[in-house]
Amino acid sequence: MNKLLISKYNVPGPRYTSYPTVPYWENNLTTETWKGQVLDAFRQTNDSEGISLYIHLPYCESLCTYCGCNTRITVNHAVERPYIDALLKEWAMYLDTFQETPRIKEIHLGGGTPTFFSPENLAVLMEGIISSGHLLKDAQLSFEAHPNNTTKEHLETLYSVGFRRLSLGIQDFDTLVQKAIHRLQSFEQVKMITELAREIGFTSVNYDLIYGLPFQTVESITDTIDKAKLLRPDRIAFYSYAHVPWIKPAQRGYSDSDLPQPETKRKLYETGREMLEWAGYLEIGMDHFALPTDSLFKASGTGNLHRNFMGYTSGKTRLLIGLGVSSISDSWTAFAQNVKTVEGYIEKINEGELPVFRGHLLTAEDLILRQHILNIICKGETSWQREDEQCNALYSTLEQLEELEHDKLVNIIPFHLKVTTSGKNYIRNICMAFDARLRRSQPQAQLFSQTV
Repeated sequence: MNKLLISKYNVPGPRYTSYPTVPYWENNLTTETWKGQVLDAFRQTNDSEGISLYIHLPYCESLCTYCGCNTRITVNHAVERPYIDALLKEWAMYLDTFQETPRIKEIHLGGGTPTFFSPENLAVLMEGIISSGHLLKDAQLSFEAHPNNTTKEHLETLYSVGFRRLSLGIQDFDTLVQKAIHRLQSFEQVKMITELAREIGFTSVNYDLIYGLPFQTVESITDTIDKAKLLRPDRIAFYSYAHVPWIKPAQRGYSDSDLPQPETKRKLYETGREMLEWAGYLEIGMDHFALPTDSLFKASGTGNLHRNFMGYTSGKTRLLIGLGVSSISDSWTAFAQNVKTVEGYIEKINEGELPVFRGHLLTAEDLILRQHILNIICKGETSWQREDEQCNALYSTLEQLEELEHDKLVNIIPFHLKVTTSGKNYIRNICMAFDARLRRSQPQAQLFSQTV
């Protein structure tokens, strides 16, 4: 662990689920323009690769204070059906835009807590989506689940409509940490849901674990990883806690002094990574680990690993449609985000309008830099050719990389960059060198979490 590098590169930086990142969108997209972008992308790739769907289910019964997602806290389950009706109406608007049957390659249910919804209502939602499209034979269907409210009925219902992957939000098994972040669940409960899912037939189980949470220590993270290893999930997302109390006020429930300092936080990650690698997990992309039998690992080996607003996936589609409050859609040449409040979302839907409130049309420069950033976070390397010569921002980037190369984080040869073993710890910083919009307009206020 190089303390000087940690100090030097521990700066605010994006996680690069998109480029340009959301704060740098130009909001130059009307609803009609967005529909045109969707239709163009659909016509170009529906027959060859299909489309992806992300469905945001925002409701939770209690607030997890670490969470940076768009959520609505309630114990009133009467909200379920009106929200599902709105989702299906939004999907119907996209079906009208497509003008032909979509071939669905990927569906992900995120939240919030998708298992807040009853199995019956989830069945209504998924049958409404799937019945209006053609689900590809190799389609990947996954959902996020809270170990405490996921039932056998949830698992059986979602399995029956094609889901084979689930992700359990665990974060940490240490009781002190769990109390601080208001996310209490026992190892026994996680074990029960994991084993039940496998008995039903789910072929991939992911655990979300976070390092950098309040009161975490090397001893506690070691215990958490040990417990996770006992249950042998197929994938583990082991990612950095994003401390953004200026965006998420619930994170003010603990102080900065309760958080591991940068050197300790990096030690937490390195300890966890070493333990996972000894257990047979291989690091995939950024902060993800998978067993060699998992499709994420296989996609990494074949060059098919992709990253979008759903995280890492084992295959790319040009068109990703986001349904629900705050969801983000991607046509490759444009991004569009839905309104962020449930009331505003449902109002727009009931008025017969797509609930898009902001977006961005990518420029030629954006598209070039986006691909390089994707290459770095998915493959650990990127190359540029003479056709990129008109992209002045790329060549400005190469100058920015000199210091990264001096610090042995990247190796650069003519027309090619490769991330070194040490550089894997600083992927976000390397991507920032390619971020022309960030370089041209440094934010006056902090927008992003720390990179280390």
